[in-house]
Amino acid sequence: MWDYVVVGGGSGGATVAARLSEDPDISVLLLEAGGEADHWSIRMPAAYGENFLGGPFNWSYHSVPQKHLAGRRIYQPRGKVLGGSSSINGMAYVRGHALDYERWVGEGAPGWSYGEVLPYFRRCESYSGGEDAWRGGDGPVRTMAYGMRLPLNRAFVEAGIQAGLGATQDINGFQQESFGPFDMNIDHGVRASTAHAYLAPARGRPNLTVRTGVPALGLVLDDLRARGVRIATPGGQETVTAEREVILSASAFATPQLLMLSGIEPADHLRDQGIAVVHDLPGVGGNLQDHLEVHLQWGADMADTLNRHARPLGKVMAGARWFLRHDGPCASNAVEVGAFTGSSPDAAHPDIQYHFFPFLLDGWQPSRRRGGFCVCVGTLRARSRGTVRLASDDPHEAPLIDFDFLADRRDLVELRACVHQAREVVAQRAFDPFRGAAEEPWASARSDEEIDLLIRQTAESAYHPCGTCRMGTDAMAVVDPQCRVRGIEGLRVVDSSIMPSITSGNLNAPAMMIGEKAADMILGRQPLPASNAPWAHDHQTTL
Repeated sequence: MWDYVVVGGGSGGATVAARLSEDPDISVLLLEAGGEADHWSIRMPAAYGENFLGGPFNWSYHSVPQKHLAGRRIYQPRGKVLGGSSSINGMAYVRGHALDYERWVGEGAPGWSYGEVLPYFRRCESYSGGEDAWRGGDGPVRTMAYGMRLPLNRAFVEAGIQAGLGATQDINGFQQESFGPFDMNIDHGVRASTAHAYLAPARGRPNLTVRTGVPALGLVLDDLRARGVRIATPGGQETVTAEREVILSASAFATPQLLMLSGIEPADHLRDQGIAVVHDLPGVGGNLQDHLEVHLQWGADMADTLNRHARPLGKVMAGARWFLRHDGPCASNAVEVGAFTGSSPDAAHPDIQYHFFPFLLDGWQPSRRRGGFCVCVGTLRARSRGTVRLASDDPHEAPLIDFDFLADRRDLVELRACVHQAREVVAQRAFDPFRGAAEEPWASARSDEEIDLLIRQTAESAYHPCGTCRMGTDAMAVVDPQCRVRGIEGLRVVDSSIMPSITSGNLNAPAMMIGEKAADMILGRQPLPASNAPWAHDHQTTL
């Protein structure tokens, strides 16, 4: 028997387990369905493509056919390993905009305003640029920015300025909006996943037990109280017991799946699956949100791009350098600059995000044959909402994931604006020394109708699922603002599924912040004093 049982060792789960175990009088069991995060392809920042399309560290989910995306099943990688998706993602460290968290308060999550979450972001982080009002200096997660060291990256930022979209020195500081360097969670050339940053220092504590390779099958409930978790083991099944609380941190897909398998869900859906209803909580599995994006590419001289490192000799040399010294091209995620802009002057804060790739892609891999660059651009606050539902009562079967992308036509209009704006940026004179011909299929799409068709045929997820156990106070909320599952004692959710609405950017940093803040709530501590650090309120982009 443990005081706390945490299900899922990902961005939220590893964080909360490590923080809880800092109290030597508390015993913590962390359960992870995947394995250890010690493989070189996890530790090497540039190797995230090795696990992106599958393998033992990836759940490799797919959505159901998306009726507004030409019937395609949209791929969804999720980490099946300690560190969760923080062990296989692209390591972009983006907190989101201050107004995202102000919006959460209006959506029923008091205590989660920007001033109240910023201290937890700071507690999480050791920023290479040093501590200030926005950035942390002694937290477990090392973050850094390479800046504009590559000519193509400098061209991208300068082009944004020339297009009238501005520049910022720190997207996680006072001003998110505009073009500038992106942070990455990398620790001296090694991926700073939550397994690396939180669990590795904590695993020597006698009060923390970490078990890998043990998928959760369901909750043990007694009179609407969580008593433990049933897990699959090599020998069959086992039940682990929590004296105080069970904490679900299994992802925006698996957390609602576990609740549903345990009889906590919309009653009609459970009856359809032949599962006894323990507690009718209609919001479970609803409110699914994600970011949708498109990739536009242009050719460029091989010598000016990172494609030269994708060739066999260049790849061997770069890899050897990393194995010997943990530096060089393999010590970066290659996405060193990006941008946040507005789709129109009416946007209250940036609703478009750019990731700039200084290399040409063939499918999902850097081209070995040609050089170029890719502008990955998408919207940040889509209006469409989806669901996660059970495919069956078998806990080993993946859930049915339906984002319902582009169900709201306004999302399509805003994605079209992304394409027009990206083309305007790349047309600026800063790209003149580098820009070759535009790559198909986008090169031929000029009219709005042609752009809309290509969006439906090619748009992809940005892999930021959230919202399926929404935090709030209304009847559709799954957890309250203390992360407690409504109507069930001794059960909390601590992962991206509790987000009332999606943040403006990548989700790994907010998920770690949720773990940090939830740990204080679980332990009954006073929250960290709210910050009064200012932020850029007004959307001032000139389009």
